[in-house]
Amino acid sequence: MIDWRNPDYAGIFRERLNRLQRIRDEPSVLPALKLHYKLNPADFISDWGVCINPKNIEQDRPSYVPFVLYPKQRDWVEWVLRKWHSQSPGITEKTRQMGFSWLTMALSCTLSLFHEGLVVGIGSRKQEYVDILGDPKSLLQRAREFMSNLPPEFRGGWDVRQHAPHMRIMFPATSSIIVGESGDNIGRGNTTSLYFVDEAAFVERPLLVDAALSQTTNCRIDVSTPNGMANPFAQKRFSGNIDVFTFHWRDDPTKDIEWYNKQVAEQDPVTIAQELDINYAASVEGVVIPSAWVQAAIGAHLKLGIEPTGSKFAALDVADEGSDKNALAGRHGFLLQHLKSWSGKGSNIYQTVIKTFALCDEWGYEAFEYDADGIGAGVRGDAQQINAERDKAQLPRINDEPFRGSGPVWRPDAQMVKKRLNKDYFLNAKAQAWWALRLRFEATHKAVIDGLPFNPDDIISIDPNLPELTSLTMELSQPTWSQNSVGKIVIDKMPEGTRSPNLGDAVMIAYQPASRRWEVWRKLAG
Repeated sequence: MIDWRNPDYAGIFRERLNRLQRIRDEPSVLPALKLHYKLNPADFISDWGVCINPKNIEQDRPSYVPFVLYPKQRDWVEWVLRKWHSQSPGITEKTRQMGFSWLTMALSCTLSLFHEGLVVGIGSRKQEYVDILGDPKSLLQRAREFMSNLPPEFRGGWDVRQHAPHMRIMFPATSSIIVGESGDNIGRGNTTSLYFVDEAAFVERPLLVDAALSQTTNCRIDVSTPNGMANPFAQKRFSGNIDVFTFHWRDDPTKDIEWYNKQVAEQDPVTIAQELDINYAASVEGVVIPSAWVQAAIGAHLKLGIEPTGSKFAALDVADEGSDKNALAGRHGFLLQHLKSWSGKGSNIYQTVIKTFALCDEWGYEAFEYDADGIGAGVRGDAQQINAERDKAQLPRINDEPFRGSGPVWRPDAQMVKKRLNKDYFLNAKAQAWWALRLRFEATHKAVIDGLPFNPDDIISIDPNLPELTSLTMELSQPTWSQNSVGKIVIDKMPEGTRSPNLGDAVMIAYQPASRRWEVWRKLAG
């Protein structure tokens, strides 16, 4: 087991030397080993790969380090292989400073070493990012470094002086090649087996690139941090028509909340939201819940040393039968402790309610609230039928409560915002519920980051182990707010180009102020 925060590089190199000596003592194992690496490129990178990290020098560590992949990096390698074998495109959205350039080039080299006649394309918006001989920031120079540090047994006769000219990396043993291209020339060269577009959201003339690559490759992988919504990368990401792999800083075991807080202290909020939190609406005005507030709420109860108390129940956001997803959120008092989404395609409302009951049983909840607008209106009848069957089977009932976001505000003559009556400040229940959630996140941020006094019932804490945490954090910071002609708050949960935030909606319903479950508990609590 590797200590990712304090890795024993010397120990890893010693193990590699021992392994290499065993291979040299018994060279007959090489063919089988190479076959294994052909099928398992992540193993090859972890077993023999080297990368350069200049930042290590300031920590008194070597700059040349073994490239041992952590779990999410391995997941990405397997995802790329699936895309390649199925001849389908994919998008990778990522946090900056994740070592992704090294990972892309290590995978490209590994595939080229073990596959005959492979052509891998590498494109970026400027030539200096693709290849400058001797410049470690350029992509192909990283490929040269990766290849140069492999044992001779695995290089296949590769020599940096013969097989790595400008904008090319050639593999003599397999006749494979990595080809670099930049700017408007991306995709204008050879037909490729696989093509990576680096920082695709920042390409200056993306439509020209899209047209060229449509005729060049069947497997295009766009890799980028967000750059707002006004670009094809973002539009494709939210189209629902292309597979998306998300690589968030929380997926990197070398980074933690202290690292994140240091970045927050040193950089502006828009940069943090866009380049670390993968927020496409970072520069959009009127974001309901800023990403910094969401990050502060992750594990807030652990940071503040408090335990959740109060009511336990779930909230369901109902999907249609298309590409939309159902989402169920479960809370215990202030703690968001469960989260689950599943496709509504080919399903119906009854099956959705069946699954909701099963999850409530699994999580130990006796009730759920649901979006009763539109297609969700059918939940009540199906829930009654299921509860009747549970009565016959002597199983406990699971109560359901509707939430109508299009309906009137809760406590219209009260003030959720000082000096503004609810009926004068919010357009409808949805606007009020999203604003109530905003107030919870704001109070949590003040408590966690600023150390201000807080009431546990007024905050929100998100379990840091939720399986869909990354998607949730992005969705919570997607909705925007504005005021209509009479000054009422209006919520746009799907700014132009985005998709419905199903997970976010489920959480909003779970914490909406008119929740009968929460109201009952508040009355019991006095």
